[in-house]
Amino acid sequence: MKITEHIKNANGKTLFSFELIPPLKGHSIQGIYDAIDPLMEFKPPFIDVTSLREDFIYKEHPNGLLEKLSYRKRPGTIAICAAIMNKYKVDTVPHLLCGGFTKDETENGLVDLQFLGIENVLVLRGDARRGDASFVPTSNGHNYATDLLQQVVNMNNGVYLHEQHSDENLRTDFCIGIAGYPEKHFEAPNLKTDFKYLKQKVDMGANFIVTQMFFDNQRYFDFVNNCRANGINVPIIPGLKPITGSKQLTGLAKTFHIDMPEDLSDAVHACKSEKEVKELGIEWMINQCKELMAFGVPVLHFYTMSNPGPTKKIAEAIF
Repeated sequence: MKITEHIKNANGKTLFSFELIPPLKGHSIQGIYDAIDPLMEFKPPFIDVTSLREDFIYKEHPNGLLEKLSYRKRPGTIAICAAIMNKYKVDTVPHLLCGGFTKDETENGLVDLQFLGIENVLVLRGDARRGDASFVPTSNGHNYATDLLQQVVNMNNGVYLHEQHSDENLRTDFCIGIAGYPEKHFEAPNLKTDFKYLKQKVDMGANFIVTQMFFDNQRYFDFVNNCRANGINVPIIPGLKPITGSKQLTGLAKTFHIDMPEDLSDAVHACKSEKEVKELGIEWMINQCKELMAFGVPVLHFYTMSNPGPTKKIAEAIF
C-alpha cells in the first residue's frame, strides 16, 4: 500500500514508523530483525531502509603504494526491504540516492522494486563522500534530487531510459517521497529558495515529504504553514530522533545542520551522567511527540539508527 493511502486510511490518527540502516557488509540480517522486533507492537504500517553511497578506501600494496578503491560499506537496501515485507507483512520504503548510482543502476533497481511489490520510494540526493569537500555525482548518475525524481516520474509514465511503453501494465506506480528541511537545507541560500525547489518537486510528482530531524516543534509548525502558503499540500511527515548522549548535542547539530533549543542545551549541560542525558532526551522527545500529535501530524517517523531502545520508550509513552 502507498504511504498516502496508509495516511488516508488512518482517518486523522497519527501513525508510527521508523527508519533503519543496513548492516555492515558481512553482517547478518538478524541485526535488522533485532532492531525491528521491539517496535512491532506499535504497528508501523511502513519501515524505511536507508541507502548509503560508496566511500573511498586506500589499500596498501606490498611495494608500499596506496591504491584508492571505491567501497560500499552497507549494501543490501532492496534485499532488506524484501525480507522485511516477507517476515513482518508491512510496507517498506527504500531510499534512492543520486550519489553512488548510475541512471541505469537506478532504473534496474526500480524494476526490481516493482517486481517485489514495493510501492514507495524516498528520493534523495545523498551526502558527499567522506573526504569530498562537496557532493560529487557519479559518472552517468544524477546531480540533483530533482533529476532522480524525474526519472522515477518518467517510469511511472512508462518512459524508461532506452524505451517508452504506452501499455499501462508496463508502467511503474511508485508513491514518491522527498526530503524537507524545517530549518533550511544547508546549501540553500535562504528559505525562499528552499521552498521554491520543494514546490518544484511536488509539482513534478512527489507525493509526500519527510522532514529532517528537529528539536523545536515551532520550526516544524512554521515549515508546514509555509508549505501550505506556497501551495504544497502533500502530507508532511516529521522526522524525529531523541538525543541519547551528550556528544550528540554538537554532533547532530554539525552533521545535520540543525539548531538545538537553548532549553535543551542547558538541560543537557546540567546532567551529571550520560544516563541522565539519555533520560532527558527521551523525555524531551515524548513532549515533542505529544505536541506534534495535538497538531495533527500524519505520522511520527523515528530515525532509530537501528537502535530500537529509546524509540520504544517514547512510543510506549504516546501510543
